[in-house]
Amino acid sequence: MTTLEDRLGHRFNDPGLLRRALTHASADSRESNERLEFLGDRVLGLVIAERLHVLYPDEPEGMLTRRLHALVRWETCARVGELVDLWPQLVLTKSELANQGGRARGTILGSAVEALIAALYLDGGMDAARAFIERHWLPLLDEIATDQRDAKTRLQEWSQGRGRGESGAPVYSLIAREGPDHAPRFVIEVRVAGHEPARGEGASKREAEQAAAAALLAEAGVT
Repeated sequence: MTTLEDRLGHRFNDPGLLRRALTHASADSRESNERLEFLGDRVLGLVIAERLHVLYPDEPEGMLTRRLHALVRWETCARVGELVDLWPQLVLTKSELANQGGRARGTILGSAVEALIAALYLDGGMDAARAFIERHWLPLLDEIATDQRDAKTRLQEWSQGRGRGESGAPVYSLIAREGPDHAPRFVIEVRVAGHEPARGEGASKREAEQAAAAALLAEAGVT
């Protein structure tokens, strides 16, 4: 934990907060990081929105929103999780520990990073959370925000651009709704004619749809 704290740039007054942030629901449903994930998602969104508002003073609300969505989605959070080498510190079931790659690892990492942000916020205040977010997200601003279209928009344009018009439009289906009311998890499946369906998870239907669209684009090799 001390090594992880060094990477985070924060010494926890309450180590229990850090342990909880690293505990996946499948390993301990009573002491999992789901509530912290709920809070961390909001803290991350606020800090990123703050920075975008300052850094892009001439951009309209719609463009700022697309930048925000690109920076707070689970893929970006998972990338930060890899950068701080978070995976070995997570409390997971044996089957999840054995999953050293793929999308499942990414969603677990992304959720843990959001929980970690909440733990930093609760233990050290907004300054601690903001320092972590700005250190790891600001270098990604230009790279991640290059394509201002979100995944659903890109999938829609790509699928309809293959000559099938409206008949080729993606179809989204709700597969499952899991978790407590205060921290729900949605599983959405998206289908496009001629391709295997893809699934995505998120704290809202919109987030899950975006994740599903991104997964199908990745499987189809669309950049």
